[in-house]
Amino acid sequence: MGLEDYIKAGKIAGEVRENVRKTDWVGKTVYEICEHVEGEIKKRGAKCAFPVNTSINEVAAHYTAEPNDEMTITEDDLVKIDLGAQIDGYIADTAVTVCYNPEFDTLVQGAESALKNAMSMMKTGIKSSDVGRTIEKTIKELGLIPIANLSGHSLEQYTIHAGKSVPNIWSIGSFNFPSEQAFACEPFVTTGDGLGFVHEGKVKNIFALASRKKTKDKEADEMLNYIWSNFNMLPFALRWLLEKWEEKDAKRILEILVKKKAVHAYPVLVEGNGQRVAQAEHTFIPNENGVTITTNP
Repeated sequence: MGLEDYIKAGKIAGEVRENVRKTDWVGKTVYEICEHVEGEIKKRGAKCAFPVNTSINEVAAHYTAEPNDEMTITEDDLVKIDLGAQIDGYIADTAVTVCYNPEFDTLVQGAESALKNAMSMMKTGIKSSDVGRTIEKTIKELGLIPIANLSGHSLEQYTIHAGKSVPNIWSIGSFNFPSEQAFACEPFVTTGDGLGFVHEGKVKNIFALASRKKTKDKEADEMLNYIWSNFNMLPFALRWLLEKWEEKDAKRILEILVKKKAVHAYPVLVEGNGQRVAQAEHTFIPNENGVTITTNP
């Protein structure tokens, strides 16, 4: 594994996340946030591991800005900004919830405390179900509910979800954390009135290559090659194709690729009872003595 690259990507992602935390985004559009944050990652010498997610209120995950998206952040919004940096395919995945209404501070603190408690117990050999139990207990003690069907995940080169899940609740079936493998831990928290589950919403604006098999459509195959050579198997956004295509052409060709199952479209994930959701996330690598949190600033 590229330990040095994991650590380098993590330092960059952590630094950018802390700047995001300190910035007042009220009045800014999600397009401005995504473009700014992605620019900050590149400026520091990494590539984006996926489009910055700006998921607002009851949308838990997987919303990124459309080209020139005019959706604007208000003082009442709870915004999860989930960002990823990669160096040579080695990924740092981290998130912060920004919130300007003190009414929702408990949600933000719930996610942060659950993450902190999970990290403090982490080392090689710890059971994933015990981590899930700690996250769930921390959240429930605050009168909040964890999102049961969202979890953290193992990371591999050019692969964000590499097969193992880091649960946010106690769950049957478990693995022991191995040494020197990268994982992301990301508690999602909703209010006491939440369902504690997310469902897929209608919007799909994050994509990833599903197959490199030619489609026999010249334009589609050209886009397929472009996606592979620029993003590999990592997620991308329509915005990222506009260096090469006009927006309406990019949209049309992308739709062909989705229809032919060459590209997968990820729907937004929405809290089941429409309640607000907060998230906190670190990337970490367990070792015998504890853990290296790569996304610590």
